[in-house]
Amino acid sequence: MRFLIDAQLPMRLARQLEAAGHDVVHTSSLPDGNRTSDAVIASTADAQDRIVVTKDRDFRDGFLLKRSPKMLLLVETGNISNNDLLALFDKNLNEIVDALGDSSFVQLTFDHLILHDSER
Repeated sequence: MRFLIDAQLPMRLARQLEAAGHDVVHTSSLPDGNRTSDAVIASTADAQDRIVVTKDRDFRDGFLLKRSPKMLLLVETGNISNNDLLALFDKNLNEIVDALGDSSFVQLTFDHLILHDSER
């Protein structure tokens, strides 16, 4: 899968997903770095067929109102250490990939995935 990791998630997550064989870009590598606007993140992800991975609920609103970004993984864990976040992704990565194969909007919580549609 192709992911674009938003600024509030660690670069270590991008490296972990790359190590698992995915094509990953972190906002820190975009021209405006971690100050890249949500609109630019969404349009970049859409142009490159990437899934935006974020904790920012504004992306949910953009997805629901404008279908941009076209693909969204919303991490809803509240405050969590980076180590715990990485462990959560490691534990659930196969299910996350499967869910994103079926749905264009997925929420990841501590204990489950929520698939919001199946219009893929």
